[in-house]
Amino acid sequence: MSEIRQAFEHPEARALATSDAVPLDRISLRDHVVDVEIGAFQAERGVRQRVSFNIVVELTPVTGPIDDDVDRILSYDRLTEAIHTELEAERLNLLETLAERIAERILTEPRAFRVFVRVEKLDRGPGALGVEIVRSVDQIGRAVAMDAPVPHPLIVHLGPEALASARLSAWIDALEADPRPVILTVGLPSGDWPTAAHKAAQRRIDLLAMEQNAWVLAGRDARCVVRATRTELDWAMKHDQISVWAPSKLVLDAVHGPKGGIAEMVAWLAEELSATEVLSLGSVDIEGAQLRDPDAAVELS
Repeated sequence: MSEIRQAFEHPEARALATSDAVPLDRISLRDHVVDVEIGAFQAERGVRQRVSFNIVVELTPVTGPIDDDVDRILSYDRLTEAIHTELEAERLNLLETLAERIAERILTEPRAFRVFVRVEKLDRGPGALGVEIVRSVDQIGRAVAMDAPVPHPLIVHLGPEALASARLSAWIDALEADPRPVILTVGLPSGDWPTAAHKAAQRRIDLLAMEQNAWVLAGRDARCVVRATRTELDWAMKHDQISVWAPSKLVLDAVHGPKGGIAEMVAWLAEELSATEVLSLGSVDIEGAQLRDPDAAVELS
């Protein structure tokens, strides 16, 4: 019965129950509630709901006296900052992902040793629905060490003229030979596609139409692989593979994502990935991009 009670008590009780012989200081955040859009179900998109955060951080002992110096302690503000930074970074589907990212951010603090993070949705039913995770600095340290730096890409937008050009294969040959990782983007296909009276529905239809256009390109050249997530794009950049961006997931999940058409999306992607250069093959004018004639001689520099 005591174990059952501890399972539902505040994470402070969990920390105490699992502590070792060496006493550790703890700081905590209780019942911090934020209105946020989160969730994997369609009914949770475009809707904000209350999410509660409870966090306990175990700290390694401070060396020497604190001397009432705020710089020698882990400030409570760092806990709320971790929450709000991760909520601003990206729209997430899972509480598990959010809890993991908050824990990782907190554990980068110098004295943080172990962290308990409980995240609960308050509006999805008669009770609170949530997750709780425990992470230590050793676990996060190993994960960070495994992550190699992600290179900055060359982003090339292929307008309708480029996709129809006889020189398209020559351009892809040159891009494959370029030492920078390459991400290709495409816009809406030629011809007609479905329309909807609701703006949000039309946005999704247009994004899916762009992705269909991306798959057409992938079907024409096996080197062009369609990728939809940041993880996939990062992996491809690390392994010198050409990607064709399927924009739906990143655009719809972004907290402050692009609201306009393909030109705004490409400029946004370039900023998100810190692209070294943006080229536009065709007539699509993209902020910060160099316009190139897709039928002209192939020249990247």
